[in-house]
Amino acid sequence: MKRSFIIISIFLAFGLTVNSQKTQLLHFYVEAGNFLRINTPVSLDIEGVSKSDTLGYQLVEKVKGQMVEKPFQVEADYLPRLWWILDGTTDPGKKREFFLYRVGPQTAKNIITTEITPDNIILKKGDSEILHYRKSIMYPPAGVDTAYKRSGFIHPMYSPSGNIMTRISPRDHYHHFGIWNPWTKVKIGDHETDFWNLNSKQGTVRFSGINSVINGPVYGGFSVKQDHIDFQGAKPEELAINEVWDVRAWNTEPVSGIKAYIVDLTTFLSVAGKEPIVFVAYRYAGGIGFRATGEWNNKNSTVLTSEGLTRKDADGSRARWADINGAFIDKGNSGITFFSHPSNREYPEPMRVWPENQNGVGDVYFEFCPTRHKDWELFPGNLYRLKYRMLVYDGKIDKNIADRVWNDFAYPPTVTLIKK
Repeated sequence: MKRSFIIISIFLAFGLTVNSQKTQLLHFYVEAGNFLRINTPVSLDIEGVSKSDTLGYQLVEKVKGQMVEKPFQVEADYLPRLWWILDGTTDPGKKREFFLYRVGPQTAKNIITTEITPDNIILKKGDSEILHYRKSIMYPPAGVDTAYKRSGFIHPMYSPSGNIMTRISPRDHYHHFGIWNPWTKVKIGDHETDFWNLNSKQGTVRFSGINSVINGPVYGGFSVKQDHIDFQGAKPEELAINEVWDVRAWNTEPVSGIKAYIVDLTTFLSVAGKEPIVFVAYRYAGGIGFRATGEWNNKNSTVLTSEGLTRKDADGSRARWADINGAFIDKGNSGITFFSHPSNREYPEPMRVWPENQNGVGDVYFEFCPTRHKDWELFPGNLYRLKYRMLVYDGKIDKNIADRVWNDFAYPPTVTLIKK
């Protein structure tokens, strides 16, 4: 059966003359709150705003008495939201004034785009690739048990300068796939299935369809379905867990003086059967896992958590964020800071961090693991969500930068509507 998907291109009102036929829809302020904001994504629920299919919006900021148009886009997958970047620097306690107008049809150049190939969904900023999401089956190297085949993961993940941050199918762990999140010990009825260690031949995870693909001036990304398949059920292959990945990259410069971009990964989980299942507590499971490039080892890479812990003592601890940084031969340093949202289970979220002597040389692996210390029971009919943000950058960052980016993720600027 062919699977269908939706490609959504978002248009913006930018650089156009405000015309006399515009209609004001909303007047609002954006408040920084207690935190410094630099080029921060911000949104507004516009479910109650009416708009003809033949008309568009125009977003304008009032700056020193002048009306300045701003790039924006509308997210319409669920409830409609207006997204834009609160550009520049906004100090704590400051607020900025905006207007939303209804105007004639608008067109714009999409900055963050997706490209679909037979094997991958490729997320790009301009001509530069950000990441590949694998939708076809990836087989292990020749001569290795084909039980290690898989789809539904991110690789490669590029730094802004093009350094490849991720690694797949390494000889020491053929079941590692860049950035991914299978669940290890899952109690289903009268048995337990491992979706992580593929050589157990108990289960696997597969890409199963594209929900939507979004191109836009503010963000671009995709929503995909992934199936957790149980090989030990009543049928040879039984769907145990439904999963949706929402992946989006933002058109923003989040760190002054450093090349960086932001990627969000939100996973939605639901039970496919009629009985509850249990994610049994274990040191590897779900959340978001990262197998780093083989160029990194215990001499040229670092780990730092929001609580000030390093690779020596971070394993099993909890954190709001964790920064993983390393050097590339003749290409400088790059890194990924992983952020866990306050709404996530077991927040501040437990982590798995490989020891400094892993595989003899100190290979690098990191994971946010919401079931590290405690079982998680999932019930049919409920939808469960985990939200993560990644700051992908070249060079190095410090704790102040990581804290500021986490504040944007956890406590975004507030929007206050002004009644007409």
